[in-house]
Amino acid sequence: MRMTIVYGIIALVWIILLTRVYYLSIKSNEYYEQIAEKNAIKTDYIAPVRGQILDKNGKPLAVNKLGFEISIKPHLRRNMSILDNEINFIISIFPDLNATRLKREYIKNDSPYSQDFVNVVNFLDYDRVLPHFARLNLRDNIDVKPVSIRHYPFGNLASHIIGYVGRANLKDIETNPLSKLTNYTGRSGIERYYNEILQGIEGQRVTKVTALNKIVEEVEYIEPSSIDITLTMDLELQKYLYEAFDRPAGAVIVMDAIDGSILAAASLPEYDLNQFVTGISQSDWNEMMNSPDHPFTNKLVNALYPPGSVVKMAMGMAFFESGKIGPTTKLLCDPYFELGDRKFRNWKNYGSEMMTIVEALRDSCDTYFYRGAYNVGIEVMAPVLKKYGFGVKTGVDLPNEYIGIVPDAQWKKARLNQPWYQGDTINTSIGQGSFLATPMQVARDTAIFAMGYDITPHFISSIGGVPQEWIGKDILTQKEKSALKYIREGMYAVANVPGGTGFRVLSPSKVTIAAKSGTAQVVGISQEDKERIKESDMEYYERSHAWMTGYAPYENPRYVVTVLVEHGASGGGAAGPILARIFDKLADMGYIDEKYIKKRK
Repeated sequence: MRMTIVYGIIALVWIILLTRVYYLSIKSNEYYEQIAEKNAIKTDYIAPVRGQILDKNGKPLAVNKLGFEISIKPHLRRNMSILDNEINFIISIFPDLNATRLKREYIKNDSPYSQDFVNVVNFLDYDRVLPHFARLNLRDNIDVKPVSIRHYPFGNLASHIIGYVGRANLKDIETNPLSKLTNYTGRSGIERYYNEILQGIEGQRVTKVTALNKIVEEVEYIEPSSIDITLTMDLELQKYLYEAFDRPAGAVIVMDAIDGSILAAASLPEYDLNQFVTGISQSDWNEMMNSPDHPFTNKLVNALYPPGSVVKMAMGMAFFESGKIGPTTKLLCDPYFELGDRKFRNWKNYGSEMMTIVEALRDSCDTYFYRGAYNVGIEVMAPVLKKYGFGVKTGVDLPNEYIGIVPDAQWKKARLNQPWYQGDTINTSIGQGSFLATPMQVARDTAIFAMGYDITPHFISSIGGVPQEWIGKDILTQKEKSALKYIREGMYAVANVPGGTGFRVLSPSKVTIAAKSGTAQVVGISQEDKERIKESDMEYYERSHAWMTGYAPYENPRYVVTVLVEHGASGGGAAGPILARIFDKLADMGYIDEKYIKKRK
């Protein structure tokens, strides 16, 4: 009897335990499963389509090309025969794809911690995939999704301005999480500078799902949005630059000086933007990097050149600022200026003539500026040069703009740990020595003299249809405003008075131009050489860079054109004809009012 009670108690305990186990493992599981089915919410993020880049007339400069990407189910490395079978099926449809590369991509990106399909083909054209879409989509191990890829309709046109996009890497994703969704990010030019705008805003699809990830209900759908941007560039004028610029390498800028909007600009030579979207080949990359003309460098803002004589307008203002030299003060222009045992030569063998700033600009007389700089000193010169845009960023909307160098005693001490000499001041006065500037800085400087106020060069016109406003800034003192007319007269004389360094090539232009030429030495000339070496006798890459910058119409300044010809030897001879052609084109296109166009006899 006693044992029966014991066995009964034991049996009762087991029954209770088994009942509890049954409840926890089956009944409660069904209960919690029902809750999961009711409450699980899943959010899928939808990649936006990248915004278009348009010219001022709405013509597309960067668009999106529709196509498909192909991915393979993860973790097939456990059964290589299945993986090989799927890859061979893809190759049978698209025989130009490489099976070895596809397999390598799969193995490299197949993670044991991810359930996402592994992308093996980034992009195939829409029309090419569409006939085979159903066959591909019926295979459980293959996933085909629509994608878009960046496309540049004009290839190498304005490549340094538009820029390009590339595949996002881990660093990009860390700083910009949206790039993980879009897979691409801006790498250069406008594509990079305005990347956060162009990449758009992600969409969301919120759904209620079961524990097995089956969709029960769509809770919310937010459509992704893209934002187009419009540039100030004129596509027709941009195309003309390549016809006008008949030299191997250099830079050219066409700008509306009223507000700084850039109508056209080019850094030459250029390159095809489309080759960077899917990945440039190593051989093409090596060819570009090893070219002595540096096609990959944006010479508008990322290359530094001695400004040469195009700095002389700002230098004249520095002289006036000192109070020692006025607009009507005459200084000697002769073959050389002697300082100690060194002779600083004029650019050509003049006789001896006393000149004001107007004649000195007309003839680009070096010794006038040597003497002026010797009297004024670098302490006065450097701040004025910076005020007129040298040695400071212009603020243009391109990435990584260079600052350039306006040398002075503090700079030389900090950079070279050397003292400043009077000879450094003399070299600086004609834009040589350590003085370096970008073509964009020269264009901005020219615009200040054209308009009498400062502007910010820019390419953006509107964002998402909203116009962007750019207002000039008054930086000139009353003293400088009074002196401005003398600088303008000097620039007028360069292009329109016999003897001016640009007279021969600029005076026949359809409009009246005010300009300044410049020749920037690449190699120094020995003191032992009695005369300057002829540029034509030099090796090409040792010849001086050629500058010409100017504005028109002279009667009512509006447009600035700045031209730099690498190793062009002569500003008037190489850069001048290009500048004249561009101003003529502006007249032909109706940018310049007919009343300012010269009447032909």
